[in-house]
Amino acid sequence: MIIYQPLFGYCYNSDTIFLYDFISQFPIRGEVLDVGTGSGILALLVARDFKEANVNAIEMQERFVQYARINAQANNKDITIYFGDFLHMVFGKKFDFIISNPPFYHKDVLRSKDKMVDTARYCAHLPLEQFLQKANRILKPKGALIFCYDAKQIQDIIHKLTIYKFTIEKMRFVHPHKQKAATLVMIYAKKSSKSLTQIQAPLVVFEDGKYKKETEEIFKRVGVHSIKCEI
Repeated sequence: MIIYQPLFGYCYNSDTIFLYDFISQFPIRGEVLDVGTGSGILALLVARDFKEANVNAIEMQERFVQYARINAQANNKDITIYFGDFLHMVFGKKFDFIISNPPFYHKDVLRSKDKMVDTARYCAHLPLEQFLQKANRILKPKGALIFCYDAKQIQDIIHKLTIYKFTIEKMRFVHPHKQKAATLVMIYAKKSSKSLTQIQAPLVVFEDGKYKKETEEIFKRVGVHSIKCEI
């Protein structure tokens, strides 16, 4: 699959690839919403691999909306793309799944002067609590939320998910090296679930200065080719 991205500014990274690999274990079907779709990669991968999914995506940056629409056309995928702020958008329907690689850099991190990068990365543009509150409101009664976030904020994530009636059913941490602390956590949380939490084996990205075999297999399985260009 080809993904056109901006020549300058924010581009998707391995977090999105790992998140999609995590998503792939679940039976994605029905109405699906990708929040903060950017160039559309996550939504398009779901549309490619899950034939029973009706894929929707929302993006608040107009330039990214243009890229997402071009990518949908280039890959011959029919997805509904909303332009606007997720927190204020009226969708007119509820969803079976919400997926997202939301902005999660916290307020104490040095912020980028590039507006596109700043909007895509920093949680001020989509605070976690407001994100979860809106997700709870627009998910169906047994709907699921699948997202990734900064692993260092896990206590706050669990606390806020509980407030908004989500139960974490599966969780996986991502470590750059086996000696390094986790930098990313991927979460499958379901509304009104009574299941216990399964903490999956960690994903370790590098070993001896190169990608581990599992990491290489993930990139191969996801199978995207990025082209940077201006539109």
